[in-house]
Amino acid sequence: MVERPYVLLSCGMSIDGYLDDAAGERLLLSNDADFDRVDAVRADCDAILVGAGTIRQDDPRLLVRSADRRRRRQARGQRPTPLKVTVTGRGDLDPESRFFTHGDVDKLVYCATGHLDRARRRLSAVATVVDCGDPVDLVRVVGDLHERGVGRLMVEGGGRIHTQFLTAGLVDELHLVVAPIFVGDSRAPRFVGDGRFPWHADSRATLAEVRQIGDVALLRYAMSPRFGDR
Repeated sequence: MVERPYVLLSCGMSIDGYLDDAAGERLLLSNDADFDRVDAVRADCDAILVGAGTIRQDDPRLLVRSADRRRRRQARGQRPTPLKVTVTGRGDLDPESRFFTHGDVDKLVYCATGHLDRARRRLSAVATVVDCGDPVDLVRVVGDLHERGVGRLMVEGGGRIHTQFLTAGLVDELHLVVAPIFVGDSRAPRFVGDGRFPWHADSRATLAEVRQIGDVALLRYAMSPRFGDR
């Protein structure tokens, strides 16, 4: 088994399991108190990973927002914000995306072998582009992150990346925030898609915590024997 970081998967969804609606604008599922909780979790990680689709659709900055948390990271000899990581099959990312332009921190792009040269031509000025096999091999990705010194990885989506990490059995901890709304539109993206998951009727995930945060509920699951490791 490859050595890898502790993987924490974080997701907000509607009561009926959607990450967003099918409209053009981003649906905010959480609240200010929970956004602050997520910021604290980010600040405690070495790297944050999102899929290429999330970068294209949401244009996230993926920064630690709290000045106090950034200062505490710097006092520990860390960059103000964790390493930013993405995974892409085609390498068709905009180098002007906020993922690349915001934050004094390194960016890593793991790209499928067949599109590696293309990705390096587009992105080598703003990121380090790394071969991760063809098709994309997440075991290879987390193994490489371990070799780069990443001990704690936060995976923030989207649904395809969630599905890939979960079906590969690479998740140690799941933070699932449920918002009190229904989307009710099968065109909208779901938390996970189809796949063979290690947790099923005979091998259930362990519910470690339930917490109310304003009008949302945080469900914290232990997904592996490594749960809680630092």
